[in-house]
Amino acid sequence: VQLQASGGGLVQAGASLRLSCAASGRAFSNYAVGWFRQAPGKEREFVAVITYSGSGTSYADSVKGRFTISRDNARNSVYLQMNSLKPEDTAVYYCATDILPAKLRLGVAGSWGQGTLVTVSS
Repeated sequence: VQLQASGGGLVQAGASLRLSCAASGRAFSNYAVGWFRQAPGKEREFVAVITYSGSGTSYADSVKGRFTISRDNARNSVYLQMNSLKPEDTAVYYCATDILPAKLRLGVAGSWGQGTLVTVSS
């Protein structure tokens, strides 16, 4: 599975953005998908994960209640709706896939996409 994240940009604090992760390759609907981010000078961190069917989701505490992950398997796409953005959300955001959601929560993935930069100004 090949992945490409898009939708990043420069926004003010409090604004919203919707990131997209487009997948190519077979059997995308068999994989869980996670979103991760890496801020300048920091390690990559888990943001959210969604199961292969979309029936289960999990979030990092730092984004819970503000971010929503969803997927459309017919379009081979996963989305991250980000509301009430804060300057500390500034990072490069990546999507990744794996068969097991638990591995994604630990930052382990079979495939990683190129990131998209989100910058939140105060």
